[in-house]
Order: sequence, then C-alpha cells, then structure tokens
Amino acid sequence: MTMTRPAVLGFLLLSGCTVGPNYHKPEVPVPESWAETSDTITAVPMNMVQWWTVFNDTQLDSLVDRALRSNKSLQLAEARILQARAQRIVAASSGLPMLNASSSSTRLERSANAFAFTSAGAGPTTGGTTGGGFVRRGDLFQAGLDASWEIDVFGGVRRAVEAADANIAAAQEDFRDTLVTLLGEVATNYFQIRGNQRRIAVAIENIDIQRKTVELTQGRFQAGLGSRLEVAQAEALLATTESQIPPFETAVKQSIHQLGVLIGSEPETLLPELSPPGPIPPAPPEVPIGLPSDLLRRRPDIRRAERQLAAATAQIGVAVADLFPKLSLTGAYGYLSTKGSNLFSPGSQFWNGGPSLSLPIFDAGRIRGNIQVQTALQKQALAIYENTVLTALQDVENSIVAYAEAQAARASLARAVCANQEATQIAQDLYEKGLSDFLNVLQSEGALYQAQDRLIQNEQQALTSLVALFKALGGGWEVLAGETRRTEER
Repeated sequence: MTMTRPAVLGFLLLSGCTVGPNYHKPEVPVPESWAETSDTITAVPMNMVQWWTVFNDTQLDSLVDRALRSNKSLQLAEARILQARAQRIVAASSGLPMLNASSSSTRLERSANAFAFTSAGAGPTTGGTTGGGFVRRGDLFQAGLDASWEIDVFGGVRRAVEAADANIAAAQEDFRDTLVTLLGEVATNYFQIRGNQRRIAVAIENIDIQRKTVELTQGRFQAGLGSRLEVAQAEALLATTESQIPPFETAVKQSIHQLGVLIGSEPETLLPELSPPGPIPPAPPEVPIGLPSDLLRRRPDIRRAERQLAAATAQIGVAVADLFPKLSLTGAYGYLSTKGSNLFSPGSQFWNGGPSLSLPIFDAGRIRGNIQVQTALQKQALAIYENTVLTALQDVENSIVAYAEAQAARASLARAVCANQEATQIAQDLYEKGLSDFLNVLQSEGALYQAQDRLIQNEQQALTSLVALFKALGGGWEVLAGETRRTEER
C-alpha cells in the first residue's frame, strides 16, 4: 500500500504519540516505626556499607574481601547486567534505519513453454536459445544497497526501550541483592565455625571433668566405698559427652567448605586457615537500624521488583502498538545486468524508494490476546512488588525479635552457668566425703555442660540473628558501587 506525501507528513507529525499506560511508581504504605523494640536496637540511621566491620574481626573482614573479588554468583549476576544492556541495544535498533549491501551472480534457465528472456536481434538459435529469439539460459549480475526504516509512529519501539532500561536497572538490583545475600552467608558461616569450635572446646572441658569423676568412682569402688552402678553411670555420662564432638567437627568442616566455595575456591581451601579455633566475636553494644521507610530505598529486592513492574508496564505499550498502522520507508539503489562486463555502467543502474503502510485487519485475536497477556503480567508484577515490601518488613521484624530475645536470654544463661559450676563443685566435694548421693554429681555435671553449651548457642544465635537483621535491611551492597558503575559503562 503506497501513501501520498501529505499522508506521510501526517503520520510523521504523530510520531510523538506513545500508546500504552505511562508508568507511575505505586505507593506502598509502610509503618512509621518498627513494632519490635530493644534496648540495643535504635531507629537512628546506620551506615551499612560495611556492616560486618562492627564485629572487629580481621579474619571475617578478609573473608568478605575475597568473596567480593571472586564469588561466582556475583560474576553470574554481573554477566546478567551485560546481557540486559545488550538486549537494550537490540530493542533500540528497531527504531533506527537499516542499510544492507548485497551482490549476486546467478545462472538461469527458464522453461521454453513459459517465460523466457528476449534476446534483441537474435537470429536462429542454438544451444540456449529458441527459434523465436528467446534466451532460455543466461546470467544475471546484481550489486547494490537497500535501506528500510520503520518509523516508530505510535511508540512501540520507545516502549520496548523503556522496558529494556527497566530490565537493566532490575539486573543491577539483582546483582546488589546477590551481594547482600553473599555477605550474609559469609558472616553466618564464619560465626557458625567459631561457635561450633567453642562448643567443641566446652565439650572437651567437661570431658576432662567427667573423666576425673569416672576415675573417682572407680577408686571408690575398688576401695569398697562405692558401687559398680556409680562407675557405669559416670562412664555413660562421659561417653554421651564425647559423642557430641564428632557432629560439631562435621559442622565446622562443612561451614569451612561452604566458605571456600563462597570465595570462589575449592571447598578445602580454607581448612588450614580456619581449622584452628578462634574466639566468637562480640556483638556491638548498640545497633542503629533506621526507619521502615528507609527499607524501600535501600533493599535491592524491593528495588528490583519495582523495576520489573516498570518493565511489565512498558510491555503493555509494546503490545498495544501492534493495533495501529506501521509506517515504513524503503529504498534500494544498485546495478543489474546480464553481463558482468557492463554491470557498473550507467545503463545498469536502478533505484526505487517510497513509503509503505501496513494495517492489521484480521489476526484472529492475536494482538488483543497479547495485550491481555501483558496486562496480566503487569498485575502479577504489581502483586510481587507489594508482597516483596511486606516480606521485607516481616524479615526485619523477625530479625529484631530474634536478636532481642537472644540478648535478653544471655544474662540468665550466664547466671545458670555460674550456678551450675558452683553446684558441680559442691556435689563433688560432698560425694568425696560420703555426704551426698552420686546422682547429685551426675545431675550437676550434666546440667553444667548443658548450660555452658546453651550459652555458646545463645552467643552464636545472637550473631547470626544480627547478620540476618543487616541482610533484611539490605545493607552492604554499596561496597561494590564502583564495580557496578563500571559494569553499567561496558
């Protein structure tokens, strides 16, 4: 279908029209303050760029640095940013003119009973010609340029570029979310290593105490002052405590293996470095976490979901644009000849050009069906965004509760350890003097070990809960802001 010049100009004037809904960031209500409170947690904004440094552990700092340099999940997320940027180039290219060069050399033979090439002044034929002067066989040479440009009258390409830009931002936020998760996993595994190493040390300390009790009961039994039952009970308690060590050692090695993978190395790489026991880092005395409204600006998964919603909204416009006419400008220039010797002579030149218009008349509902699909996807993206915000708020509240409860229980557990240590000493003294039943010794030694182990578990839980809180707040991704910008510039 061809168009007159006025019609072409009319469509060009409409080229600023962009169909489909314009995106507006949805307003999601968040509470003014956190529901859970604690003496050690305040609403003061915190600099979370390097939150792991609050633990003052150089070993943890070193592990984080190595993970930031070599983690494979980060490299995968970085590659996805590059993919999104390349897809943006593909989307934008649809709105620009296309120019192609081509050349061909063709040997032809046509049916004598259908179409044939006329040979001017041809006489009687032999070989490739017929008696009537028509050439059946011949060569055709062609070389030239052809151009096309589909003008984005109704904004379908602009909407596609808008969606691609949003997808780039979503990929960047995915990189940041991967980084936040990585930082949390490194710190959590490190604290699990130190916590389980401390549990091994406490178990060994209690094994020494219980071994001495076994020797005491054996001596009293041989002297006729005790019973074989007391010896068996003491040996049973000792064996039970000894059985706790292998699972702790397994947990330590598994966490070390996990850290090895997190830093982009073989699982066993960190065994020489982290196998020697180290102290459990202390929790900071105060943790400022800011307000709930800060969460929408900082947490990467919320920002990613919002950008995915923007991309889904733009895709509706891409689908709607298919309802409208498509205006294209096409042209070609080149040389065409049956002889290669005069292919580039002036007489072999040809050219053509002009506008064309296509309008969908009947497609069995395909276009409108696609619009409905994109609209449904946009509604899904909105629900995902709103749910992501709610889940983020829940993560923070749960982490605050877990950390606050661990902190509150610590003082009681510490008092329980002191009381059980005193009870164990008194029970042993009374038993040695024959003034108390051996059952009191067993109960006090078992209670002491349990109290000490629970205190260590509490310290470990407080640290892992604090890490979960920093992760829930979306802290730490800014540490690689420079690397992210360099990725964006590629």
